[in-house]
Amino acid sequence: MAFEYPETKTHDVVENLHGVEVVDPYRWLEDQNSPETRAWIEEQNKLTRSVLDPLDGRKAIEQRLSELMKIDSIGMPIARGGRYFFMRRRADQDLFLIMMREGGADHILIDPHPMSADHTTSVQLLDVSDDGRLIAYAIRAGGEDETTIRLFDVDSLWDLEEVLPRARYFGVSLKPDKSGFYYTRHESEGPRVYYHPMGPDPASDVRIFGEGYGPEKIISAGLSEDGRMLIITVFHGAGARKTEIYFQDLNDGGPITALVNDLDARFSAEYADGRFFIETDWDAPKGRILCADAKDPQPANWQEIVSPSDEIIQGFSLAGGRLFVNSLHEVSSRLRLYSPGGKLEREIPLPGMGSATGMSGRWDSTEAFYGFSSYGVPFRIYRYDISQEISSEWARLQVPIDSDNFQVEQTWYESRDGCRVPMFIVSPRDLRLDTQRPTLLTGYGGFNASLTPGFSAQIALWVERGGVVAIPSLRGGGEFGEDWHRAGMLERKQNTFNDFIAAAEWLLAHGYTQSTKMAIAGGSNGGLLVGAALTQRPMLFQAVVCTYPLLDMIRYHRFLVAGFWVPEYGSAENPEQFPYIHAYSPYHQVKAGVEYPAVLFVTGDADTRVDPLHARKMAALLQRNTASGKEKPVLLDYDTHAGHSGGRPLSKQIEELTDETAFLFWQLGVSAE
Repeated sequence: MAFEYPETKTHDVVENLHGVEVVDPYRWLEDQNSPETRAWIEEQNKLTRSVLDPLDGRKAIEQRLSELMKIDSIGMPIARGGRYFFMRRRADQDLFLIMMREGGADHILIDPHPMSADHTTSVQLLDVSDDGRLIAYAIRAGGEDETTIRLFDVDSLWDLEEVLPRARYFGVSLKPDKSGFYYTRHESEGPRVYYHPMGPDPASDVRIFGEGYGPEKIISAGLSEDGRMLIITVFHGAGARKTEIYFQDLNDGGPITALVNDLDARFSAEYADGRFFIETDWDAPKGRILCADAKDPQPANWQEIVSPSDEIIQGFSLAGGRLFVNSLHEVSSRLRLYSPGGKLEREIPLPGMGSATGMSGRWDSTEAFYGFSSYGVPFRIYRYDISQEISSEWARLQVPIDSDNFQVEQTWYESRDGCRVPMFIVSPRDLRLDTQRPTLLTGYGGFNASLTPGFSAQIALWVERGGVVAIPSLRGGGEFGEDWHRAGMLERKQNTFNDFIAAAEWLLAHGYTQSTKMAIAGGSNGGLLVGAALTQRPMLFQAVVCTYPLLDMIRYHRFLVAGFWVPEYGSAENPEQFPYIHAYSPYHQVKAGVEYPAVLFVTGDADTRVDPLHARKMAALLQRNTASGKEKPVLLDYDTHAGHSGGRPLSKQIEELTDETAFLFWQLGVSAE
């Protein structure tokens, strides 16, 4: 393949950090808006298009992904006032609409398609009033985290004058009488909770909580179902090991009071029927649920109602006077129903090994909803009748696949230190091992997030073409509780990378594939994962797709909202944390003359969460240093409208996934036909 990388100047910035000389040759690419950076991005995109557009089979990939993704899609419903509110996108639409179902008929409330000519503006349903006559929704440009908040009168079908201007918000909660709403806005000095009385001017909004909390904290606020309790949760960073909970009884106008703020553990709380129900890992790394009388909610008086077990509690919700508890057993969901006193009443059968999501309902209602999907099972929504103990299908995604052709297995392997790690392997049924199978290895391993089985158009296409997809449950995630999380964070972060590399070695040793047929992919924290893997074990992989990644771990915390992540990774400004961060920071571990895999970086201007500077700098550095030649190129696919928070038009999602898949199929020698 004949091409030349765009000329990229180097200007070494040399710093001495805790006695170590650190050189940064591409600091200038951090300035996203400079004419030099913009010209460089344009040249990189020209190169990327010149390589990806002519690839054999690209049209076939795009056509099949379109068949898998251009389907009628629907989100979880919210039941209010005899109406159901949900997000829906028809097969012929680019964006999700906000819908209402009443009397069996569906009505369009908010259609974002006219809001932007290129369909880069999307909407999100935030809250619905008790009577189902008022909704709060967000408007998002591109995929950025910042949104504008609007209110919509359902009966009159028009927006109210209320507008919260573009900012980073953490939830909106409407009062039952629709006299106002609560919200959290992230400001330069930190997150702050406000109350907005109904009226057009947000300048009069009352700040009620947040003083003293810095920008590294996250605060959310929400009302209980009956509108009595305002519950405020303070997260000490993303995936925080510590949270604080405060409440205010709005009925008696009492002060904001701490429910818990002095324990080094995570907590979440819901209120119903005079009680707080509290999920926590306090003295229970795998989770438990406690109950507190609202009249005397001191921790000394809390009662345990769902005890710790071998399963990992992933969340709970209140509906029909019961607790719906979602837990994981060996990384597959279990859904159970408990009485308010903690008596196990029943387990709700699920269709098989997979993920139960979106449990929702009302304390005074007999219906609840939950979702389910797995690698070969597209998303379904179930309505659960609590009084009749019956689940019925409310909606399903009609994806044109043969689920019987998918084989899903779970195996266990040993990481470098002997820790046993589970891994899902998705393949065509009756797979025969011949070391020639194109194999995609992907993972996450961070922020206590659990990577459970779920449907993916990319995985479906990969399996249809005879490939294998492997998804290990890496340390740093939440698949086995807080101990598993802590084993892959801060000074133990290398465990996550070791687990991932050991998964690749296991696949090779057991005859699934060979290095020239193995690719890895990951995004965000998963982008850091594959960035570390490609720099630590470059000869293990043929190709890498690295999307919206963190890669310069020495400087990451200085940009956008990355201060949220210091509790997870640490900071290079800390002399005790610098050595281990520097040791794995992918940007600082690139070496000249190494034969690196082919790499496709994907990012964009509108990513206001993980700064796209990471992908820009890493692409430039690898292009200069790789010894692999032009058959294993380093490419940057940079969208000037792309972002981290979703909401992108379906056509752009298909285009991006086509680029990634075509790149991997080309590198691994997979026929797209």
